[in-house]
Formats: sequence, C-alpha cells, structure tokens
Amino acid sequence: MNESTIWVGMDVHAKTVVLAELVGESREPLVREVPNDPRKLRETFGRLMKRGRVQACYEAGACGFEIQRMLDGMGVACQVVAPSLIPSKPGDRVKTDRRDAVKLVRLLRADELTAIVVPTSDQEAARDLVRARDDLRRARIAARHQLSKFLLRHGRHYTAGVAWTQKHGNWLKSQKFEQSLLCVTFDHYLSQLEYLDLRMAALDAEIAKLAKSPPFETRVAALTCLRGVSTLTAMILLTELGDLRRFKTPRQLMSYVGIVPGERSSGESVRRTGITKTGNAHVRRALVEAAWGYRSARTTLGTRAASCVQAQPREVASIAVKATTRLARRFGRLSARGKKPQVVVTAIARELCGFIWALGVAELPKAA
Repeated sequence: MNESTIWVGMDVHAKTVVLAELVGESREPLVREVPNDPRKLRETFGRLMKRGRVQACYEAGACGFEIQRMLDGMGVACQVVAPSLIPSKPGDRVKTDRRDAVKLVRLLRADELTAIVVPTSDQEAARDLVRARDDLRRARIAARHQLSKFLLRHGRHYTAGVAWTQKHGNWLKSQKFEQSLLCVTFDHYLSQLEYLDLRMAALDAEIAKLAKSPPFETRVAALTCLRGVSTLTAMILLTELGDLRRFKTPRQLMSYVGIVPGERSSGESVRRTGITKTGNAHVRRALVEAAWGYRSARTTLGTRAASCVQAQPREVASIAVKATTRLARRFGRLSARGKKPQVVVTAIARELCGFIWALGVAELPKAA
C-alpha cells in the first residue's frame, strides 16, 4: 500500500468534526477535533494534502453533503457512507465521537464501507421540495385528526358521506358553539387545516412545474404510464432514486428500497421473514400506495394512463401494458388465495418496482 496515502474518518456534528487519521500501514490513528467551519476544514485538509493523497469519509446524516462537496472541490476523495451498513461488533457497547471516527477510518482503509450516491446541488434541491410536500401531507393528517377528535368530543360527528370532501368542508364551516372559548379553539383548528391545504396546493403546483423541466420531463412521462403512478409519485421516485441505471438489475433496486423478504437461515433451516424495510422509506411508501391501484380486476390501462402511453415509444407502451395486465391478475390471484391485503399489496409493490426499473433504464427520446 502507498505510504503517502492518508486515510481520514470523520464524525461530523453541527459544531465540531472529529477526525481520525491513518497514514499508510500505521496502526494507531491520530485523533483531533476541529470546528465544523468551512475555513477551518479547508485549512486542515490543505495541510493533509501537502503530505500525500487523502481519502476521507463520514456517515450520512443531518449535516448533509456540504462537507463532501467542499472536499471534492479541493480534490479530496471523500465518501459519504450509509450508517446502516457500517459493520459493528455486537459486544461493543461504548460509543463516543472519538471511537466512531477511529472505526470509520479503519473500515475505510480496509474497504469495508458502503458509499452512497451523493446528489448534486440541483438534485438535492428538487428532492427537498418533494420532501417538503410530504412533510405537509403528514402535518395535514395530524391537523385533520385533531379537528375531527375535537368535534367528536363535543358530539359533532359527520355522517352524511365521506369526510374531507367539499360537502364535508361546508359542514365544518357551519358548526357553531355557544361557548366563546370553544369557538376560538375550533377556528384555530379549522384555520390551521385551511392553511395547510393552501400550502400543499402551492407545492403541488411547483412540483408539477418541476416535472415539466428537462431533467425530469421524459422520465415522468414514461412513469405516469403505469397505473397508480401520478406525477407526484413519479417525482418522488426520480428525486429519491436518481438515475435508475446505477442499479444493474431490478432485484438490486428492490433490495435498495427494502421491499424484499428478510432471511434467517442456518444449516438446513431456511426461514423467511417480513420485508427488510431498509433503504429509502419515501420510495417504499410511494410504491405501496401505487400498488393499491391494481386491486381492480381490470387489466386494461385507465383513461389517464392510456392518454400518457399514446405519446410514448413502443418500448414504454409495452412495459406499461405488461405491468397492468400482470399486476392486476396477480393482485386478484393472491387475494383469492386468502392472503391479507397488506401482504398482497406489498408483493405487488415489489413487482411494480421491477417495471419502474425497466422504464428507468429504457432509452427515451430527449425533451425538445
């Protein structure tokens, strides 16, 4: 091994960065702490680069990718590693910043770490926009629960149809309370819900606009040919997964998303468990929601998907038709065998992931 190679493991926090350095084949790392400040980090790594080639790493986390981008701009090979795939010793019960940095640098030198794909600044901005919409979705669910439970506590229960429709909204606005404090509370819950609805509509418009931009337009158009995949779902998939061609097979993508069965086998005993639920939870949720679209026994494309297919190449149309036919029939067969709906939809989501991979690696015409 080249003695001039300097390996650096970093434990990154908001205010500080703990660095552990190994030079060549040396066994004892040098550990020090520096402020998490771009100027200080540039000075530190600038001095290291004068001594030899530097390879660094740190765990993906709340501090994002700014350090990686800065070091990459300086010419330092810096990896951002997946925390869940860092090897650990079952008997090691002591965790400190120093120990974490030392463990990272030893594993980096041994090539035992799994690096993640670092998005560009534009890709991360698009992903943050889509994630902000998901944050609003969860906040709206909570606001709806709070409002409905408030009304239920005071004997107001909507029975005239499905909740959260325009008719239900008119019913909400017609509610009156005798006590002024209850009126204030009700107005607060209702105003909060209306505000969240407005913010979600605004973000939906921005996402729809982004979906028509050159980096996403052709892929979004192809993905929305699948039943259950809306523009929003397609944008979740594209912003979270990036270029699907980095997955060599559909099984790799399925495993990355965490919708493959786990396994606990030893010797002659083979035991399958539930899905691993590792990887990207945003994509997994989007796939499961899209999979519910195949519970209909209809094996033909819907009106929306059919209109999308008309403008697509023959390869895309073939994949969309095959997906609709296969997944709708499989949903019906699994349900007829008495499988639980959650089990059925998870199986459909796993196969849908394969069709999404096929569309992701297909050669598509560039947007005009």
